[in-house]
Amino acid sequence: MNIFVLMKRTFDTEEKVQIKDNSIVEDGVEFIINPYDEYAIEEAIRIRDEVGGEVTVVTVGPEEAEKELRTALAMGADKAILINPEGLKADENTIANLLVAVLKDKQFDLLLGGNLSVDNGAGQVAVRVAEMLDIPQVTTITKLELDGNQAVVERDVEGDTEVIQVNLPALFTAQQGLNEPRYPSLPGIMKAKKKPLEKLTPADLGLSEEQLVAHTETLSYHPPAAREAGRIMEGDLDQQVKDLVRLLREEAKVL
Repeated sequence: MNIFVLMKRTFDTEEKVQIKDNSIVEDGVEFIINPYDEYAIEEAIRIRDEVGGEVTVVTVGPEEAEKELRTALAMGADKAILINPEGLKADENTIANLLVAVLKDKQFDLLLGGNLSVDNGAGQVAVRVAEMLDIPQVTTITKLELDGNQAVVERDVEGDTEVIQVNLPALFTAQQGLNEPRYPSLPGIMKAKKKPLEKLTPADLGLSEEQLVAHTETLSYHPPAAREAGRIMEGDLDQQVKDLVRLLREEAKVL
């Protein structure tokens, strides 16, 4: 089975985001594999180990994203592809076009990705890729089983579980609960250094200028408003309840 995983390089979730001159400061910041993409990588490796085949991890990002790709290879992926946008102002549409330009000529049975990225939380790239490739897709899955040329997946819905049967090839996005991603082992890290990693640019993919133009524009960045200090309610219990209801109605405006 030929499996491709769509991966993104994101800020370490422990990092404090700083804004300067209307841009996010990246100097000295630690980057990691997007946590939701780790579930996708783990699931791809699990399936490969069960039925055979090959796992290729693909990302769109700067040259430094090689580190995260090597981490995916150390986890157990077989190959990696780095698409360097070379300074393009890439939004979800641009990134999807770059990925599709690589995938359209590949023979694949399964595409996996994270439900969303922890940096912008858009959740658009994977579903755009599926639409452009004209293949079925199911998002936020928590279970995946293969049965010949079909897949049976589960996803959480309000108070219940939805079970969906899909013909392959198809794309699925992973949610927490699908599996428990492994840590790279020392032997895996050593092997990853020798595994193939292909590097491409937009010029290699033959995309038109229109396909590379971002359809969205970020106008400004700003941190969330500072949280106000909490309040300690005073008086007897009845008075505290009255004051709380009044604050919720008049200040918080949630009643």
